[in-house]
Amino acid sequence: MTSADARDGRPGSGAQAVRVVRVAVADDHPMWRDAVARDLDEAGFEVVATAADGPSAVARTIATRPDVLVLDLHLPGLTGPDVCAALTAAAVPTRVLILSASGHDADVLAAVKAGALGYLVKSAGRGEFLDAVRDTAAGRPVFTAGLAGLVLGEFRRVRARDAGPEVPELTQRETEILRYVATGMGYKEIAAALFISHRTVQNHVQNVLGKLHLHNRAELVRYALERGIDPVATPSPYAAGRPDANGPGGIRPRRSR
Repeated sequence: MTSADARDGRPGSGAQAVRVVRVAVADDHPMWRDAVARDLDEAGFEVVATAADGPSAVARTIATRPDVLVLDLHLPGLTGPDVCAALTAAAVPTRVLILSASGHDADVLAAVKAGALGYLVKSAGRGEFLDAVRDTAAGRPVFTAGLAGLVLGEFRRVRARDAGPEVPELTQRETEILRYVATGMGYKEIAAALFISHRTVQNHVQNVLGKLHLHNRAELVRYALERGIDPVATPSPYAAGRPDANGPGGIRPRRSR
């Protein structure tokens, strides 16, 4: 097998033949669709289906289940994002590479949000296109230069919006104190567990409240729970431990309130 064959995925004559990547092509321009299919075939890919409109793209992709669907963005019947959504709803494992004349931000984001793994503009060269198909088949996101930053920035914005304001950085000790507070333990109990004074615990709690713009311990407990900060695993009230006048050889049980 030549190095080109190994790179393109053609089966070789050796003992370890590379599995051929199966591709479907959907584009409403016959000359462009045929040219793309021909380039793929010449590069060693297996073109298992072609389609000229959105509904056909969905039906033929479901029927043939290719590794990659090379999909035009603006198709009759169903748009590219609509096709992506339909394939996702049908639980089809095919990965979608959008190949479009449009490089508009809204088009790119709509396609990616609908499930496309990559987005390439039609001005891309043949080699860039074939590499993009290989990357898509391997599960690697691929975008025309300049579009990757757009997509990454959008997802960062959405994540920041969903997560709320950025959390100020807490020190290791402050985080530890927060985890103890989340258990409902009092200052003296936390101090005893950490072998520090209860005044030191109070100071740390006040620092955490200030950093997080919270007002009291109740808000701090709620904050920890909402953020998924795990409380410290506290021992059973009567576990063996340091002698304590409030309990038989262990930590005082907290009263229910």
